[in-house]
Amino acid sequence: MEEGLAVELNVCARRLRTANPSPYPLPQGEREKNGTGVTMAKKEKADTTEPLAKHLCDRVKDLRKKKGWTLEQLSSACNVSRSMLSQIERNQANPTLGVAYKIAQAFGLSLGDLLDLPSSKPAIDVIRASDRTFHFRSDEDCRIRTLSPLNLEKDVEFYELVLKPGKTLASSPHFTGTREFLTVQRGTLKVTSGGEQQELQQGDSAHYPADVAHSIENTGRTEAVAFLVDIYRANA
Repeated sequence: MEEGLAVELNVCARRLRTANPSPYPLPQGEREKNGTGVTMAKKEKADTTEPLAKHLCDRVKDLRKKKGWTLEQLSSACNVSRSMLSQIERNQANPTLGVAYKIAQAFGLSLGDLLDLPSSKPAIDVIRASDRTFHFRSDEDCRIRTLSPLNLEKDVEFYELVLKPGKTLASSPHFTGTREFLTVQRGTLKVTSGGEQQELQQGDSAHYPADVAHSIENTGRTEAVAFLVDIYRANA
């Protein structure tokens, strides 16, 4: 995991350095000054870095609002202080790559997708089964793997759910108007939404309100696998 993070940080650092190269690079060692007394070399660096920093700050704010999160919720999800996140969104702080990586994970994105540099994005975006950065939750009870990066779908979230026998995934109400779609690939699951319950077998699919307390329980004797889709009501 640490090795993979180091590779991603190095790649993104190179992307940041090359995203907006100066059209008029100075010869090595040359330090000409402009009329304000600022060296052109320093000015070129500022001209290329500041727009990228502002882009990242705007990107974090945009993703948080589309997710419907408060600063406190984002802070809890990424383990970055609320005050730091506020400064980042107001373009008063330039996050380190380590902090940016934590924020990206909270949104279910790679660091490169958080930077969102179109010139280096492939046409086909693949989430590998072995990529643990997309594990929203992984413990002795269940594993939830994100299958829909938030930069592709703003109002839809797609997950793979693996639930151990006898275990329950209980959820608090989501945002008003949210609905969940559940399809069982293997095993037996019981879905509860509000005061209603339904038993689902392999191949069954159900959809139900998710803006009330709801849960998914594995009532079988073997591990259950299902696909879960959350659809959020579009903002008016």
